Amino acid sequence: MAVESPVSQKFTVLAFFLLTFATGLVDAVSVLVLGHVFVANMTGNVIFLGFWFVPHSGVDMTAALVAFVAFVAGAVIGGRLTRHLGAQVRHWLGITLGLEVVTLSVLAILAGAGVLDYHDDTKLILIAGLAVVFGIQNVTARQFGVQELSTTVLTSTISGLGFDSRLAGGTGEREKLRYGVVFTMCGGAVVGATLTRVTVAPVIALAAAVIAAGAAVFWFGPRRETTWSAGGPTP
Repeated sequence: MAVESPVSQKFTVLAFFLLTFATGLVDAVSVLVLGHVFVANMTGNVIFLGFWFVPHSGVDMTAALVAFVAFVAGAVIGGRLTRHLGAQVRHWLGITLGLEVVTLSVLAILAGAGVLDYHDDTKLILIAGLAVVFGIQNVTARQFGVQELSTTVLTSTISGLGFDSRLAGGTGEREKLRYGVVFTMCGGAVVGATLTRVTVAPVIALAAAVIAAGAAVFWFGPRRETTWSAGGPTP
């Protein structure tokens, strides 16, 4: 059964857009700096793991494996937090997103101080930490039962755009929401890719700040006026 958002429809969408933007930021760092590995989108890593059986594929298999295992670990943590705290939605979201913010902040500090390097084996700690965060986030977002707002995956959103489009004989339902999610993640990737040309750790810190803003929306936003279900918001 889908969780009911503690805030209004507009503020719920805003919070999830912020979390989606953070995904674009961090995946830009992981792909461009940490060795062509995803820490939020596991589909790419599963494909990379398939390359394990192809010699000299040029992909860092260890990084992909670490990201995959850490993401699953994050999903487990997120699941336990949901089951133990989910009855009080604001409290649950505050703790869950707060944990993400703290983890990202610590990783940003360690990376900025040079404790974690972007090119030697210590980058695996950075990859693992980032993947845990987005494993938690993915599980948390899924509890709301809205495919477009998973915050880490866009495949269903994009296929929904095509299926429900007027070209396919549909009504274009929820088109604005879907385009908004796609452009938000793309925007995060653009900002992340641009910033990584000159700096890296502050990009991770920026992702922490963006997620903190999302948490603040859930915590301080006006109480919901609509109910969210697997089909999206309804009056």
